[in-house]
Amino acid sequence: MNSEEVIKYSECTIVDVRTPQEFMGGSVSGSVNIPLNEIPRRIEDLKAMKAPLILCCASGMRSGQAENFLNHQGVKCLNGGSWLEVNHLTSQKV
Repeated sequence: MNSEEVIKYSECTIVDVRTPQEFMGGSVSGSVNIPLNEIPRRIEDLKAMKAPLILCCASGMRSGQAENFLNHQGVKCLNGGSWLEVNHLTSQKV
């Protein structure tokens, strides 16, 4: 499954890796904010979340970095890209 299918058709956790300031400016309802620079020290928190994790940020660059790192740590996750796109997809959830 790709991130779009996971968001629309299954249970997942949406993790926004933007800064807290960016997150406060708008975010996906129900998403969790864990800034990219905190990802390495929050591995256990991330592993405890409902998988797969859908990672998002402003453009998909930081969430792509987080996806690469987390996959190497054994965390099931996908890069959802922009939080705006993920937000749009969650509004279409079946």
